[in-house]
Amino acid sequence: MYLYVAPKGSKSWVQRIVIDGRRRDIGLGSYPTISLARAREKVHANRVAVAEGRDPSEDKREARKAARSPSPSIPTFADAAARFIEIRRPGWSNPKHAAQWHSTLATYAFPIIGNIPVTEITSDHVLEILTPIWTEKHETATRVRQRLEAVFNLIIFQRWRLDNPAGKAVLHILPSISRLDNHHTAIPYSEVPDALIKVRASTANPVTRLCFEFLVLTAARSGEVRLATWPEINVGSATWAVPAERMKARRQHRVPFSGRCLEILSQAKELISPDSGLIFPSRSGKPLSDMTLSTLLRRLEIPAVPHGFRSSFKGWCKEASQFVDWRSLSETALAHSLGESTEQAYDRTDLLEPRRPLMEAWAEFYLTESGLSKVSSGG
Repeated sequence: MYLYVAPKGSKSWVQRIVIDGRRRDIGLGSYPTISLARAREKVHANRVAVAEGRDPSEDKREARKAARSPSPSIPTFADAAARFIEIRRPGWSNPKHAAQWHSTLATYAFPIIGNIPVTEITSDHVLEILTPIWTEKHETATRVRQRLEAVFNLIIFQRWRLDNPAGKAVLHILPSISRLDNHHTAIPYSEVPDALIKVRASTANPVTRLCFEFLVLTAARSGEVRLATWPEINVGSATWAVPAERMKARRQHRVPFSGRCLEILSQAKELISPDSGLIFPSRSGKPLSDMTLSTLLRRLEIPAVPHGFRSSFKGWCKEASQFVDWRSLSETALAHSLGESTEQAYDRTDLLEPRRPLMEAWAEFYLTESGLSKVSSGG
């Protein structure tokens, strides 16, 4: 891409690109009407078109032709988003996903672009949506951008426009974020016992406190624990069989219990009506919400999210567990796949029995360091 300056001083962006073996110059618009960022977006869109076997110039001619031809009314962004959600809904394993998608866009995008025809939305609109939350709520902002991008991909597929104003090019304009955005906030394993002390001493619902401790001791995901039911538990073999439909990898996952886990289950039975199939229900008898544990940690000023305690567990396995085969044991405990796909197909053992001493050692560290090994958290 370069900026062409005419003899009389006018400026315009030009992209030099090879199409079908021939070099072509494609105009991108005049400067400063078309900003550098917008020109780069057009360059990227043209490269994608060529990679897909299309001629960007032909695309423009077709777009102009379509604009002159009678056509259905151009949808607003809110209309396009609703259409996208309905198309994707059957493929989402969690029925809540559709509501979450709509809620995210309704909160951050619709107030700015919800009623604007999709052909009139620009990258400036996208920046207006993302900039206020990019540094303060970066995880949310990232999710918003990804969902905007997905809806615009549908809009492009339906040929309402040729470019994606929420594409990754906008990331080069927004402020850089120094922290590792792909990692869940966690605390070092050495601070986990102190977190236990805070949670046990809190005024939270006793079931919530037990749920938190069970999550930490099993290194399980929040949804796996919050939705756990009694039929999944085998007290005789001290094992929890998490069904495939609740696992990220869609495979059943067996968890060996430490002695403390069995104590937690016993305490839970004393607190909960026998009619409840859930091990850790809310006061209403329904599953705890996905925000219950996060809110508890935030209120107690514990700088971590529930998922982050899986990272704390992994750190302990690596640095303090003294298990020679800590990597394979910890990865299996976290329900992660090891090795290449071919290796995974033949190695189907879940190392259940070798994992028992690992989980018992984790519980012993967790309880001994907190000094609460003989203190009930049932409340």
